[in-house]
Amino acid sequence: MNMEKKKMHQREKKVVVIGAGPAGLSAAHEAVKQKMTPLLLEKADRVGGIARTESYKGYYFDVGGHRFFTKFEKILALWHDLMGEDFLKVPRKSSIYFNNRFYNYPLRPLNALFNLGIHESFMVILSFVISKISPYPKEETFEEWVSNRFGQRLYKTFFKTYTEKVWGIPCKQIGADWAAQRIKGLSLTATIYNALFGFQNSKSLIDEFDYPTKGPGMMWDRLHEKTKTGGGEVLLNSEVISLNHENGHITDATYIHQGKRFKIAVEHLVSSAPITTLVSMLKPKAPDKVLEASHGLSYRAFIIVIFIIDKPSLFSEQWIYIHSPNVRVGRIQNFKNWSAAMVPDPNHTSIGMEYFCTEGDHLWTMPKAELVELAARELVELGLADTNDIVDEFVVHQPKAYPVYDQNYSNCLGVIQKFIANFKNLQTIGRNGMHRYNNMDHSMLTGMMAIQNITNHSHDLWSVNEEDEYLEEEKKAPTANCRELADKAIYSNG
Repeated sequence: MNMEKKKMHQREKKVVVIGAGPAGLSAAHEAVKQKMTPLLLEKADRVGGIARTESYKGYYFDVGGHRFFTKFEKILALWHDLMGEDFLKVPRKSSIYFNNRFYNYPLRPLNALFNLGIHESFMVILSFVISKISPYPKEETFEEWVSNRFGQRLYKTFFKTYTEKVWGIPCKQIGADWAAQRIKGLSLTATIYNALFGFQNSKSLIDEFDYPTKGPGMMWDRLHEKTKTGGGEVLLNSEVISLNHENGHITDATYIHQGKRFKIAVEHLVSSAPITTLVSMLKPKAPDKVLEASHGLSYRAFIIVIFIIDKPSLFSEQWIYIHSPNVRVGRIQNFKNWSAAMVPDPNHTSIGMEYFCTEGDHLWTMPKAELVELAARELVELGLADTNDIVDEFVVHQPKAYPVYDQNYSNCLGVIQKFIANFKNLQTIGRNGMHRYNNMDHSMLTGMMAIQNITNHSHDLWSVNEEDEYLEEEKKAPTANCRELADKAIYSNG
């Protein structure tokens, strides 16, 4: 037996999982529970993926702001089992910065009336009435879908600017099906009434959420350890570079670990890698139409500029959505208000200035010093801090943070999805593995279900976060409020 075959034989596993984010870790953990021996391969030097926690000089930073809430009892039980007393119950507090004013979010009646004014509040209602009388005849874009349900005025006030910051394209180029997925089942009459008069009668209000004491990374570290304790193998700094296939089966995977090349036989492959990357790794290569479709899918990246502020407190919110087109920052996190344990010095505050961009663009390639200068200038412009109080900074770049739902994505994804279905031992999971804007619990569920499919189940992973039972809102709830509107649209957890 030659050396390569020997390595391949020694490392043979029943299940190979690519990516150690919430979906991949959940798959590996479920495999251990099912008495399998998974090998989990992670390109980065830590687990958690997009939902990881970064640290700097004892300060902990959530990359994106990840609230833990779910309606799945199995997921909730796992979270509490992993975290125990380190799972905090945090009252939610956030706001919206629009037109040089800070709006309580969820909207409060007096605050909304004062900031919008009686005239603008009336115009919002009038615009909504007009949208009911004369709607867009077709709903092909995000703008058309939202305007038909909220009216143009409310769309422009609380949707357009922030949405275009996040996605980097006009709302006219964002597909309506993304809006339908994220804002499904909400009553616009109740939303506007709720915003202006504070009426609430929905059961699914998210007044509070769970959160690990030192950020979501604690959750993934413990899931990692539990997987290893159960017999699973997790290899960090391990990048999968190719996948051989034959007769509709993935036969083996080649990966680089600590500078060395390894090949492992594959009985079952579960991948949370970006679906575009997965397609590019196949040998023989995928058909040209599939490769062309993969090039039609795109992602938004994410930069967070961390400031350590020499103040015990700056503002009471956990996060603020910045709807102003005059600054580039999209959202601001106040990590001390998520959990005091994330800030080691009680006399300091840590702030995260979040910028949405595209890999390779001007913002993504901007030198650190210029990014820091931009973020500091905008923090002052928003009236939230003084540059003299900034004592340190730290910058994190996150590629492929958000799969883009442009008007071409559905057709492109459909081509790839159909092609992947031809492989009998391959399943894709998670946000990037399915090119879907999943929340953490949805991503974890796809990982668990994929492993169950290897045993004796036939779960449709693509139904997760699509069918009513998988959505956050109550299926039978007749109304909804602005809090749900934003949660479902662009202010989701992560």
